[in-house]
Amino acid sequence: MTDVLPKTSRSVVLRAFGEPLCLEELDVTEVGPGEVQVKVEYGGICGTDAHLWNGRLDIPTPVVLGHEGLGTVERIGSGGLRDANGDALGVGDTVMWASSISCGACVPCRMHEEPTLCERRTTYGVNIPVSDAPGPSGSWSQRMVLRAGTSLVRIPAGVSPSAAMSLACAGPTMVHALYGRRPVRLGETVVVQGSGPVGLAAAAMAQLAGAARVIVVGGPEARLAVAEGLGIGDLHLDIVDAPDATAVLDEVRAVTGGYGADLVIECAGAPNAIPQGIAMARRGGSYLVVGQYTDRGEIDINPHQLVHRQLSLFGSWGFTGAHLVAYVNLLPALSARFDLENLVTEYPMTECEGALRHVGEGSVLKAVLRP
Repeated sequence: MTDVLPKTSRSVVLRAFGEPLCLEELDVTEVGPGEVQVKVEYGGICGTDAHLWNGRLDIPTPVVLGHEGLGTVERIGSGGLRDANGDALGVGDTVMWASSISCGACVPCRMHEEPTLCERRTTYGVNIPVSDAPGPSGSWSQRMVLRAGTSLVRIPAGVSPSAAMSLACAGPTMVHALYGRRPVRLGETVVVQGSGPVGLAAAAMAQLAGAARVIVVGGPEARLAVAEGLGIGDLHLDIVDAPDATAVLDEVRAVTGGYGADLVIECAGAPNAIPQGIAMARRGGSYLVVGQYTDRGEIDINPHQLVHRQLSLFGSWGFTGAHLVAYVNLLPALSARFDLENLVTEYPMTECEGALRHVGEGSVLKAVLRP
């Protein structure tokens, strides 16, 4: 089988920020010890990809885009390999893989036990240029070579690949936020700011974790309608198209007995969401900020509100392989309760730019490429 596999892969390459993306045939390198070649079945499109295309993050170019992926194992390096659950991997297995590899040696990794803050983190589709072997190294490609140290995990039986991809980046991101930073406690009222994939992952996981009520504050209305139809969240409030955002904040306080939420989770990525989130938290509550992944500018806040409300403030950055594995292991419960496939819109790889624009417009919830 190895001898008949293609030696090249059609891949989406970002060569210059803001310029048209390039479809190129790239060489597929041989796999070494600890490495795996996968045939990519789905390459997820994240809001971060739009930021990369627009040059909002300082990354090396040219680079194959795509840090979310699901595929079929085609080759395994000498010595074999086990997935993150300890099961032996074989050719033909359907797997997902962590987007990043932490170095394990820098101060955050070694001393602070914070691998998401690794100073030398290697991330597929972000900071591995085309010239670096092995490759290709992004999921917007027909094939990828995953490096030694990558966390891979097989998809559980009965979970469709489309459902797994629905929250491919958002899911493990929220596992980190809700497990490693500030968990949902039984019986809490939770407000989620944002109704994109990260917001819906936060709301769905809060419900599974035992929140008494989950309020999704986001928009546009079409996204909120999808969430409501799937049962993700108990109350859905449109703040994006509201003529008066203050009225929406007042409604949140009203439905929480005038107190506000025990936990507010920011997943919107808009700087003006921050003072709104602070306003929706009860005194003694918590504010968990996840969505501000790129620097979109500064805002004014009243620090008295942090003290007067005695808020606990948490930030959460990215995820590790362990968080991906936890997300994949949670997929049977998530997909049993929520029709995750309904979140996904598929595009051929040739329509990658249109898919990115749709993600930016908010006209689709989760876009994926089919290489």
